[in-house]
Amino acid sequence: MELNDVADALKELGHPTRLSIYKQLVRAGHGGLPVGELQKRLDIPNSTLSHHIAALVSVGLVHQQREGRTLFCLPQYDVLKGIVAFLIEECCADQPQRC
Repeated sequence: MELNDVADALKELGHPTRLSIYKQLVRAGHGGLPVGELQKRLDIPNSTLSHHIAALVSVGLVHQQREGRTLFCLPQYDVLKGIVAFLIEECCADQPQRC
């Protein structure tokens, strides 16, 4: 991943509500969660939830998929793995013996 992409993703995850949303989605697994279930679990207004989900979608951390009348939020694990890899790929790179 590129520096700016990682910075944008981390910026969005830096908000407590967005981090809570993302944590719920990651815990739920690849099938994600319906928006209504997220709203119940986090007890936040729908308009606020929509705003925060849109921010996570904009940086690729979440994908939304409609199944009938239900809108699911799906965590994008490849993006998460890319962020983690970016952060650790140069761990101790300047040390003679790497970590």
